[in-house]
Amino acid sequence: MSIDVQQPRSYDLVGSSIQIAGVAGGAFEASFNYRVHEGHDEVTGAFMAGDGIGGHGQFQVTADVSGAAFTLDRLFVEVYWTSPKDGEELDKVIVPVVWGPRIVPGYRVYQEHVVQPGETLWGIAVQYYGDGNLYHRLVAANPQTITDPNVINPGDVVRVPQS
Repeated sequence: MSIDVQQPRSYDLVGSSIQIAGVAGGAFEASFNYRVHEGHDEVTGAFMAGDGIGGHGQFQVTADVSGAAFTLDRLFVEVYWTSPKDGEELDKVIVPVVWGPRIVPGYRVYQEHVVQPGETLWGIAVQYYGDGNLYHRLVAANPQTITDPNVINPGDVVRVPQS
């Protein structure tokens, strides 16, 4: 069996409904599971993919995580199939994502801000949130772009979570 998760991508900024999509299959019973977790709470579900005779097919499911009691802003989306022989989770694909509602209460979407020469995270936070002290929201929402909050570069694209 094989699983190719195409959505979400690593470190995507997600909300209370997470779209999980890709291609999977390769076994007679093409039943797959998903789990969204951060170590303390989790949301689980299942779906079918493929054609039941070994073919592969596209899948798309929505995981409603609005009722989860997540305490961290980093979640993990896992997709796998369970061995009928011993219950082992096989061919697991793990995608780390950033959970917007933990960064900005009421998170809905994000805007993209292209960093201009001379800008700082403090100044960008003032521009979008009215308070420079909220720059940590930008750091949390951009783990691959902002590795040091004291260093951003002109041309960087920073995701700005919005409620």
